[in-house]
Amino acid sequence: MSIDELCINTIRVLSMDAVQKANSGHPGAPMGMAPMAYVLWDRFLKHNPQNPLWINRDRFILSPGHASAMLYSLLHLTGYDLPFDELTKFRQWGSKTPGHPEHGWTPGAEATTGPLGQGFCNGIGMAIAERWLAQQYNRPGYNIIDHYTYAIVSDGDLMEGITSEAASLAGTLQLGKVIYLYDDNDISIEGSTDITFKEDVALRFKAYGWQVLGPLDGNDIQAINNAIRDAQNETRYPSLIICKTIIGCGSPNKQGKCSSHGQPLGVDEVALTRTNLNWQYSEPFKIPQEAINHFRKATDRGKTEQDKWQLLFDSYRVAYPDEYKHLMEDLSSELPQGWEEGLDNLFTDVTNTMATREASGQIINLIAPKIRNLVGGSADLAPSIKTTINDAESFSADCYSGRNFHFGIREHAMGAIANGMTLHGGLIPFVSTFLVFYDYMCAAVRLSAFMKQGVIYIYSHDSIGVGEDGPTHQPIEQLMGLRMVPDLVTIRPADATETVEAWRIAIKNRNNPTALVFTRQKLPVIDRQSTAPASGVRNGGYILWQSSHEPDIILIATGSEVHIALEAGRLLDEQGIASRVVSMPSWELFEAQSAEYRDSVLPRHIKARISIEAGLTFGWERYVGNDGIAIGIDRFGASAPYRVLYQQFGLTADRMVSEAHKLLKNNK
Repeated sequence: MSIDELCINTIRVLSMDAVQKANSGHPGAPMGMAPMAYVLWDRFLKHNPQNPLWINRDRFILSPGHASAMLYSLLHLTGYDLPFDELTKFRQWGSKTPGHPEHGWTPGAEATTGPLGQGFCNGIGMAIAERWLAQQYNRPGYNIIDHYTYAIVSDGDLMEGITSEAASLAGTLQLGKVIYLYDDNDISIEGSTDITFKEDVALRFKAYGWQVLGPLDGNDIQAINNAIRDAQNETRYPSLIICKTIIGCGSPNKQGKCSSHGQPLGVDEVALTRTNLNWQYSEPFKIPQEAINHFRKATDRGKTEQDKWQLLFDSYRVAYPDEYKHLMEDLSSELPQGWEEGLDNLFTDVTNTMATREASGQIINLIAPKIRNLVGGSADLAPSIKTTINDAESFSADCYSGRNFHFGIREHAMGAIANGMTLHGGLIPFVSTFLVFYDYMCAAVRLSAFMKQGVIYIYSHDSIGVGEDGPTHQPIEQLMGLRMVPDLVTIRPADATETVEAWRIAIKNRNNPTALVFTRQKLPVIDRQSTAPASGVRNGGYILWQSSHEPDIILIATGSEVHIALEAGRLLDEQGIASRVVSMPSWELFEAQSAEYRDSVLPRHIKARISIEAGLTFGWERYVGNDGIAIGIDRFGASAPYRVLYQQFGLTADRMVSEAHKLLKNNK
């Protein structure tokens, strides 16, 4: 048995054993993918197992994350900090080898993958970040940022619509350093892919603007080697290498069958597979010394590669000190001094009215010249959401240094690509669409939060304030959906001054995603001389205004409804009813405050509470309690001018005053 065959079978058997011991998992894909993964990792992948975060490493994404046993085998075998015992604890509580790869948990896992298509798109985002940083900072003779983005993708990945979105954009942008290996095994959970997936993938990707290599035999390591080399030589177009593989390869009775996809092979079949592969060891998790010696050469290769790069980087630091300083700031997420200068004086005219989307656009253009790596765009909605960075070019195949991104009408891929940009490091991306289309990208937002990536999501046209466009474009449930995502900070500012604070929070929040939710309609700029400063946004909720006496009732609002609550509070005060108006732009930030602070804003002894928000009332019982009232919309909207809609749906100060009287009467 050659060393190559021994190493490939080592991957197969380790993966098979891990799934069998866990009695859970997916053995078939790792066994079929093993040759292509081995060739890539052994002959091409530039990485340093002793420093998984080396910035100029090649990126490798296992998009079909259910094949995680293969990735964990490779990580252990090549010398990452993934001890042997972790392989034996596959899918168990607290192990570093969970069911699907988790970024930030397993050393060497570049992205959290499993929801099919997401990893494919993450890789496109990583390649975009590589090109942007290279264009910004490389100098003649100093290719400081210069690496490939590799991925293994599956039939399931290519069936998901998100990959069509991302592949089309990658071809348009001519991301020639993207090289994906397609594990074409013709099997999905329900059986042969012929029942659902008979398209010509090669023609499809050629139409997207990709170089397509193959189909080739997924067990022919020389053919795989040559294809990867050809892909590297194609510098203009991304490459897809189609490898015809056999799921469960090596299993006498289950290879090529859907039964090997998502369940252990079984004790008897595992034994038969060992015999069929000429495996000399009957005990599980046995790694031949010859194989481990060969795999561990990756550690020496990686150290040599990084040492060579470090010498170049040290020379670059001397030759280009300013560029070096700026690059290190970008990679460390360190914000430049003075980036906040001018924000406090941006919106001082209280006679003005302004949609928070418009305020956001002005803020972006105030801070963008100071934060070099702030980049972003929209799903074909920049003029509406005001996300264009003035005096900056568009990111394109002709200008990789551009800061304005055009994602096209591809919300789902846009979110996942932004995740890849932050996973790569060096960029602060924002992406935007209308709030109602959050539903098209919620899976990517969920993974942003799970991976703790500082993507800034901008959602405009946030309510029935959209007006005449009607209920198809009027978000009702989306805002509450954002709040339900753990580790996502959602902020719905009340006016331009709160929008400033919202952006401050988002820019500083590098370890979690932030959703900024803005209005289409104009809103009054709150007079901060007679109310609390907008800095209260940092606490999530704060006392905006209250009567001179101890309040009888608390009025809570967010976004465009805050000025309604403020009007209602002052009307009640004129009627002799003391009230407190609380602006609550962010539930998450409010819940992060101390119990003492939260009780100071919403004292427990004041049971009379009314919330108002142009969205679902579901969830507001958290703050109004069983004795309070939540005013909102629990049905789809309608097509009419937004002022008419607010009146018809009862989102008015008069309604709040009326409800307050009823509530206080009942409480008495």
